[in-house]
This record gives sequence, C-alpha cells and structure tokens, in this order.
Amino acid sequence: MHLRPPSFDHGVVSFAWGVGLGLYVCVGLLAIGVSGATALIFGALSTAAIFFFVRLLGEEDLRRPGRPPRRFYQRR
Repeated sequence: MHLRPPSFDHGVVSFAWGVGLGLYVCVGLLAIGVSGATALIFGALSTAAIFFFVRLLGEEDLRRPGRPPRRFYQRR
C-alpha cells in the first residue's frame, strides 16, 4: 500500500498562503499598536496581493533538468 498526500489545486494553495500571511500581517500590525480598522484593511489588502502573487508566479515549472524550455528550440 502506497500512501500519497492529497493533490490540491493551485488556487486553493494560493488562497491558503494569502489568508495565512494576511492574518500574520493583521496580527503584526495590531501588535505594534495600529488601530483595528487600519490593521484589518491592510490585512485584507495584503491577503489579496499575496493571493494573486502566489497564484500567478508561484507554480513550479516541472521539466527535466538540463533541458532548455520549449521556447528556445521551437520556431514560430
């Protein structure tokens, strides 16, 4: 029997990173004395920014090492 971890969609992983780090930003701002409303706004904005950053740029390119990407050896 071979057990593997479940496969999650990249959008779910991006959302988890966004929420986790956005919450970290919000709690950090509250810890240094920023008002609750301001911390919540900056936490929500950072959640959205982190989500889009990870969603657009965070996926790994799975290719064999030592082989150039396709765009270098394909002609258009």
